[in-house]
Amino acid sequence: MIAIIDYGMGNLRSVQKALEASGADAQITSDRSVIERAGKIVLPGVGAVRPAMARLDELHLSDLIRSQVSLGKPFLGICLGFQVLFDSSTEGGNVKALGILPGVVERFADTVKVPQMGWNAIRIVQPDCPMFRGIAEGAFVYFCHSYYARPKDRLVTATVTDYGISYTSSVCHKNIWGAQFHPEKSQTVGLGILRNFVQC
Repeated sequence: MIAIIDYGMGNLRSVQKALEASGADAQITSDRSVIERAGKIVLPGVGAVRPAMARLDELHLSDLIRSQVSLGKPFLGICLGFQVLFDSSTEGGNVKALGILPGVVERFADTVKVPQMGWNAIRIVQPDCPMFRGIAEGAFVYFCHSYYARPKDRLVTATVTDYGISYTSSVCHKNIWGAQFHPEKSQTVGLGILRNFVQC
């Protein structure tokens, strides 16, 4: 069973439906015992890091996520759920996040249209990452975000995307997968990525 963490930040049902289409038993939950029993965890989300972290802390889920990841449980963060993996975000001031991966989340410069909304290409820079098994180089996926992650360790970067700058659009590090884009909205490519997570 895959636990989709419900902390009130986004359309969880679309993620659940996409995982089920990929062959998973996926449950939307904020119940600690269900999350602990799950074989894998997905943290989706849309919105801002500050209210996301406030809600995770309120539900006593921040430490639970950290402990489950440290145990080696496969974890996938999507969009906002990807951004909170890092140490902090500049959104709304300096906001402390989960700190699972060293790095910061910063806003795109005003030289590009913000938010980045729509389809853009991913360039695979970590070819051995199982997240992108069977996914073509330069595949297009769906984005909707104003902030991007700058990992401290470039080796965790799995793909980069060009939008004014070349930035990390996904990470792959041990049991941790994260995508700034929305696999559940990325049609065949996104379903392929989710299927890889289900099967990992």
